[in-house]
Amino acid sequence: MMEKAIEKADTLIEAMKWIREHRDKVTVIKLGGSLMEDTVAMMHLLVDTVFMETVGMKPVIVHGGGNAISQAMTEAGIKPHFVQGRRYTDADSLAIVRRVLADEIPLALAEQIREFGGQAEILSDCRGTNVLYGKKLELADENGTPIDLGFVGTVTRVNTDRIMELSDKGIIPIIPSYTLVDDGSGQGLNVNADTAANEVAKALKADKLVYVSEVNGVRTDPNDPASMINSLTAEQARKLLSSGSIVGGMIPKIQACLESIERGVDKIHIINGRLRHSLLLEIFTSQGVGTEITTK
Repeated sequence: MMEKAIEKADTLIEAMKWIREHRDKVTVIKLGGSLMEDTVAMMHLLVDTVFMETVGMKPVIVHGGGNAISQAMTEAGIKPHFVQGRRYTDADSLAIVRRVLADEIPLALAEQIREFGGQAEILSDCRGTNVLYGKKLELADENGTPIDLGFVGTVTRVNTDRIMELSDKGIIPIIPSYTLVDDGSGQGLNVNADTAANEVAKALKADKLVYVSEVNGVRTDPNDPASMINSLTAEQARKLLSSGSIVGGMIPKIQACLESIERGVDKIHIINGRLRHSLLLEIFTSQGVGTEITTK
């Protein structure tokens, strides 16, 4: 019993250095993908987030919810359709996106955070406190012809004052990847969650941006977990991209990471959210459990 108690004390001592280093600094945590359907993984991630706030950090959650949206669309008789990896969003689909993404999912996250002893507030159009503003996303095919994605957008402005007002009070902001057109019309747009988290981190000049993924980090071989790279500089990441060593869905994620670093985010982490307490292990231990991308 005493040995176990001493081990716990040693763990706290190891974490002390990192707690002091990250105290009062903003960490943006992006949640999404199939992890949102994994109740056990989400429980540990939200407990970790409450712990971070408890020791003086300022976590900000940005989330997606693609699987839940697809399920709700199917139940409504709407077949999900994707163009260049983006969900085509007509008016009927947008109503479902708004309900599921901007109301139901963040409400469930906020309730869990409160159950774990933390405080949370939803920052979305559905709750009357929208903080993301944007415009329609413009894409073209290989011939340069514009592609119609419906009500799909990109973030152009973030209301950082409201986010920081909550963070300074010890309240965890929860931000869905849903934005309003920045013209006062009230028109909503569906936004990619990685893109939204990237823009929030840049606007807040966050100390860290953590992408919680289904993989353990950046791999030179996407099918081999042992090929994960623990730490990369931005320059090394660019070389891996240009050499073709990074493939598939990790390419746009790394591109977004590099853009965030260029805009003032010091460190970006990609971790496996299915690993128990992966957030705490990545931030408060010397070795970490995922890939860290730094300015130099």
